[in-house]
Amino acid sequence: MNPRTMHSIFLKKKRTMVAIAMLSVGSISAQTFSDFSYKGNDKIYTNNPLKENEFYSPILQGCYPDPSITRKGDDYYLVNSSFSMFPGVPIFTSKDLVNWKQVGHVLDRPSQLKVEKGGVSQGIYAPDIKYNKYNDTFYMITTQIAGGIGNMVVKTKDPAKGWSEVQKLNFDGIDPAIFFDDNGKAYIVHNDAPPKGTEQYNGHRVIKIWDYDLEKDQVVAGSDKIIVNGGVDLSQKPIWIEGPHIYKKAGKYFLMCAEGGTGGNHSEVIFMSDSAKGPFVPATNNPILTQRYFPKDRRDKVDWAGHADLVETPDGKYYGVFLAIRPNEKGRVNHGRETFILPVDWSGKYPVFENGLVPMKPKLKLPEGVKNKTGKDGFFPNGNFTYIDKLTDKNLDFRWIAMRGPRENFITSAKNGVKVNPMETNIKALAPVSALFHRLQHEDFETSVSLDYKPKSEKELAGITCYQSERFNYVFGITKKDKDFYIVLERTEKGESKLIASEKITLSKAIKLQVIGERDEHQFNYSLDGKNFKNLGGPVSGDILSTDVAGGFTGSLIGLYSTSSNDIKP
Repeated sequence: MNPRTMHSIFLKKKRTMVAIAMLSVGSISAQTFSDFSYKGNDKIYTNNPLKENEFYSPILQGCYPDPSITRKGDDYYLVNSSFSMFPGVPIFTSKDLVNWKQVGHVLDRPSQLKVEKGGVSQGIYAPDIKYNKYNDTFYMITTQIAGGIGNMVVKTKDPAKGWSEVQKLNFDGIDPAIFFDDNGKAYIVHNDAPPKGTEQYNGHRVIKIWDYDLEKDQVVAGSDKIIVNGGVDLSQKPIWIEGPHIYKKAGKYFLMCAEGGTGGNHSEVIFMSDSAKGPFVPATNNPILTQRYFPKDRRDKVDWAGHADLVETPDGKYYGVFLAIRPNEKGRVNHGRETFILPVDWSGKYPVFENGLVPMKPKLKLPEGVKNKTGKDGFFPNGNFTYIDKLTDKNLDFRWIAMRGPRENFITSAKNGVKVNPMETNIKALAPVSALFHRLQHEDFETSVSLDYKPKSEKELAGITCYQSERFNYVFGITKKDKDFYIVLERTEKGESKLIASEKITLSKAIKLQVIGERDEHQFNYSLDGKNFKNLGGPVSGDILSTDVAGGFTGSLIGLYSTSSNDIKP
């Protein structure tokens, strides 16, 4: 049975289960979300309008970290880390490296993704996607920190039509990547701990390589070898050598890795060898990409650049995708680590990211003959865009995701919107929650949704959540106390919740909920007539939605949320 058929059967079963569940919960209030709107207002885009021959980088705004890229013919494919988001590993395609369409997710079935009990920053780390021309097959290899899986691989003939079941791989460590040599051999490289008793300092890691058996889809036992110890210069105590990729050019093998940790010291470094299994010698001009050397108060700041992957175009040019962040004026990282792109100059011995060693600019020149179509004809938008979704389509847009379990477990399509059927978990649970999430993609934004809902008890709540994790979030929604309806705003920090404000309201028709973010403040507003908005709780800090406060590896998410285990008391 092919993966597409398996996925179709899975969805039908899920819809049946949801329908049965809905028949048995007649005491739960019906609620419908509709007319979702999201608008970005970032000054970096208004101050840097595009000319006809330009496009913006990042190419994927918001929480799309750890990019990996490959090409088959004229088609490029790109994947990102997804942690405990479900489905996992978003996959995009492009023919020109500028205009990208999401074609789905690599891990879209519970049999592939075991993140039910994972924290928001567990799950899927650093996926690598590569096309093997010798067997016309795509491979996606990654580390799943959940469900006892560890390092794993899936594969497909067509990235848009479903992927195989998971094959567990027999090695420890993280960040595996696969390399197909031009003699048909395959290898896996990955980050690992140094041999027991040889660790010299905190953050000391090594890069290992294994032979890979393409028939068995497994590493060859005993073939492992350390090819980098510590990093470029062990005497300097480099930390977190990781995210390795091997490339071959002009008969030489090149190993590219991230070094310095995913933070202010992040960078990309390169090594060269005559053999896939080393020895690998570092370039004298390392790093080849970083933003760590520049004034903290620089304009249009991009930081934390690294964790890159290279791709060759059909005409022999090179580009590199990588993660970086754009902090707000207070240094907050609310929209997380994003996917950037730069042309790569490989005219010399080693590749170097063009303008990757100077403060990065928000705009790049379009490749020759390419038109910027982002935001049109189904291409993913960037810059300051508006995304409107009536939420009435039976198949929701791929950008709508869940946390720790399939969205089909709790949503029901309707003519007037989508029902988010409440689970007996609330937003603070280390479990699947009934919330449809959309990534925050701007520093300054405005989002709204209509909610048709009348809770029947104090245990019921529906509304919007601004979610960084189960321990750091805001909930803005409607609940009940005695015979009255209330709108509430709660802030959860380090797992401790505090009611910011509540107001008694009269519900005669759908209520409109709105969140406005500006710099480092959020305002939560509501309208009972669809026109006039009233604020609840005044401006509140967006600090808890930032990586530097909440920790972890994700960006902030905006969720359409419902629960039958509400604990917010007006």
